[in-house]
Amino acid sequence: MKLIPNVKMHCNDHHHHENKNYSRRDFLTKTSLGLGALSLGSLISPVNVYGQSDFLNLLDSPKMKLPHFIPKAKRVIYLFQSGAPSQLDLFDYKPKLNEMFGKEVPKSIIGEQRLTGMSSGQNSFPMAGSLFKFNQHGQSGAWMSELMPHTAKIVDELCFIKSMYTNAINHDPAITMIQTGSELPGRPSIGSWLSYGLGTDNKNLPEFVVLVTKGKNGQPIYSRLWGNGFLPSQHQGVQFRSGKDAVLYLKNPPGVTSGIREEQLKSLKKLQKIQHADIGDPEILTKISNYEMAYRMQTSVPEVMDVSDEPQYIFDLYGEDSKNPGTFAANCLLARKLAEKDVKFIQLYHRGWDQHGNLPRDIKKQAKETDQATAGLIQDLKQRGLLEDTLVIWGGEFGRTSYSQGMLKPDNYGRDHHPRCFTIFMAGAGVKKGITIGATDDFGYNITERPVHIHDFQATLMHLLGIDHEKLTFKFQGRRYRLTDVHGNVVNEVLA
Repeated sequence: MKLIPNVKMHCNDHHHHENKNYSRRDFLTKTSLGLGALSLGSLISPVNVYGQSDFLNLLDSPKMKLPHFIPKAKRVIYLFQSGAPSQLDLFDYKPKLNEMFGKEVPKSIIGEQRLTGMSSGQNSFPMAGSLFKFNQHGQSGAWMSELMPHTAKIVDELCFIKSMYTNAINHDPAITMIQTGSELPGRPSIGSWLSYGLGTDNKNLPEFVVLVTKGKNGQPIYSRLWGNGFLPSQHQGVQFRSGKDAVLYLKNPPGVTSGIREEQLKSLKKLQKIQHADIGDPEILTKISNYEMAYRMQTSVPEVMDVSDEPQYIFDLYGEDSKNPGTFAANCLLARKLAEKDVKFIQLYHRGWDQHGNLPRDIKKQAKETDQATAGLIQDLKQRGLLEDTLVIWGGEFGRTSYSQGMLKPDNYGRDHHPRCFTIFMAGAGVKKGITIGATDDFGYNITERPVHIHDFQATLMHLLGIDHEKLTFKFQGRRYRLTDVHGNVVNEVLA
């Protein structure tokens, strides 16, 4: 055998040195996917995070996966009502407000609580009882406004929490908090945490899908609300849109066939693996995974977005709007289809609930757009056996004041932001049916029974999915973060 003299063999020739002074930093950098994956193995599924890496497949064992305990829910459909629906006109019946219509809210009730700049300068805070009739429904006797007749028919499937409260008094920080656990932008959203922790049950669709009602005005909805924050980028939500392209930039450009695209991805993957072997940045593997997912979605997304084979009785169940792509009703129907495909977290946003004035007129429209579709979704999930392992959530970011913002008239009023109490409801997997948790005072202003903070709600949601909210963490900038920050307790009264 001939030896070639004066040739030094290096792992990376372009470094031009033997790297004899191999530092601790070099070691940690080069082995980040070894030691790092081992340390994170108990929190994530490596295959789901890093694609089909042979090395990480070795770590894909049951001992290194969530859930922490047996989950009740496999997936979540979150029907987020942006702008803050008035609990006093929908769910939280307060006859005393009608009896004292126009009289001042007692100062002892408001106390030292802060008000928004929109109503703090008012000389008067007249009580505004709801103009809408309330009745009790079902065996549970839950109070519901006449605005929600379809939801009223299924109250025995629902768990109401009438004692929710939050820290934020304005929309942006309040929405950010209920979606990410922090008032400050930049944290991962609920769906991103679940994607990171639980991975996927369907490799052809994203774990986290977002549907936004088209043509609605009101408080803006930012893409950071479904962002991944500091988690790997593959865990961000993917927005599905109505119209020609459900997912932007998914289709091949003219002249590029599916075969060409596949060969391109194979070549790109080889280059990225070389780069990853050199640099060790896990985001490179995330990019590979994202590209491969996009390729598979070229087939799976058109299929799931196609509702042409749905029978007429299903459209009747969800309401006439369900045939109009991009409406709340149509998105509820898509949410059911995505649930059938085992998408982990399905987030709907419906704007228009921010009613500082003309509330009686505007809330009718909002309720009409959402009531039947919400009830239809829950009934449809139930008849298909999906409600047993699907958690459905309905609610906004905070509540509304019991006093009128601006001038109070016999047939008109507005309501300002009220973070001290509001109502949400849940249905489905692991949730008690036909119960109401918490209560507010006769003025609908303060909580009197079982306060439930945003972080408590988030801890409970994660518990239903088999996650201990204190254990699912991610280290970023020297600190271990979690969805519930350093707060939150599971609301055991919710659990079936």
